[in-house]
Amino acid sequence: MIDFFIKVKQQEAQNLPFVIYSKPYKTEVRGFFQKNDHLYFAETLDETGFVFAPFNGNQMILIPKNQSVVWESDVTSFEENQSDNLNHSENEQEKERFENLIQKAIDAISKGTFTKVVLSRKEILEVPNFDLVTVFTRLIQRFPTVFCYCWYHPKIGLWMGATPERLLKASRKKFCTMALAGTQNFEGKTDVIWESKEIEEQQFVTDFILENLKGLTSEVAISSPYTVQAGNVLHIKTDIEGIINKTSKLNQVVSVLHPTPAVCGLPKETANEFILANEGYDREYYTGFLGELNKKDFTEKKQKSDLYVNLRCMQIKEKQAHLYMGCGITKESVPEKEWNESVNKSMTMKSVL
Repeated sequence: MIDFFIKVKQQEAQNLPFVIYSKPYKTEVRGFFQKNDHLYFAETLDETGFVFAPFNGNQMILIPKNQSVVWESDVTSFEENQSDNLNHSENEQEKERFENLIQKAIDAISKGTFTKVVLSRKEILEVPNFDLVTVFTRLIQRFPTVFCYCWYHPKIGLWMGATPERLLKASRKKFCTMALAGTQNFEGKTDVIWESKEIEEQQFVTDFILENLKGLTSEVAISSPYTVQAGNVLHIKTDIEGIINKTSKLNQVVSVLHPTPAVCGLPKETANEFILANEGYDREYYTGFLGELNKKDFTEKKQKSDLYVNLRCMQIKEKQAHLYMGCGITKESVPEKEWNESVNKSMTMKSVL
């Protein structure tokens, strides 16, 4: 493990692209260390390597396997004093701005413009002593049940996150995805009561995915909705799996799913227009997707892709951490509650800084 992080430090010192990550419930970390600083793109998703895609636009960045050194290492335990008593001082001006934005969305929903929209905000923290390895180590220790990553390219920047949402896992023609939405604080148990607003919000996501996969799949099966923990919050989740048609390709399935109603809204185009016109900042890679493309599985002799939605993430630039938090807005949303939800979500990244 120490050798692995020495490699990370060397790559960082040389200003070369890399990604390090750990998958949910796995004990190993994996790294792609690119041998040059060229900016490669995934054009068709038939490439092999690690993809990093934005919320808007189709410039999917690729760290290609054939241009990288690939390392794997087992995660060893670290002794660490974890403090959950994070001090939080509210920015009243930002709170008012965000609540006004949410009210504007609720008004648009009442007029029938769309049924759901996901609105987000950005918070900037000073991190003068930021150390990549230390923060990534905390991430994988504190959030072992989600996808944790640190991604860097000198021409794009440094991003880190711990995301609970899988966009798509595909092997040959088999696939699995999830509908994840609704949020409440984790208070020590997952056996909780959900309000109708959260249940409805999550059902929107499930229905959208099922409807839009119809033309690309031959079989689809879904689980009943259930509660999952992601850091200090809970969500409602439905598992969806099936078989992709012989004539369908991975990039078609991804383009149907991304962006999902869990990060954009419904109808997708109208919600997206509202986000771009009103959010007031560029999400860049927040709510985009990232993950392994066509990784060779030697045990099953298959190629597998495993992609995640870029949630609970931050961008590090110029000794500042830019944190991103979003909330699903429906007709039953209450602006102050949504603000509080965004504050709770910010604690995932704040707890490791």
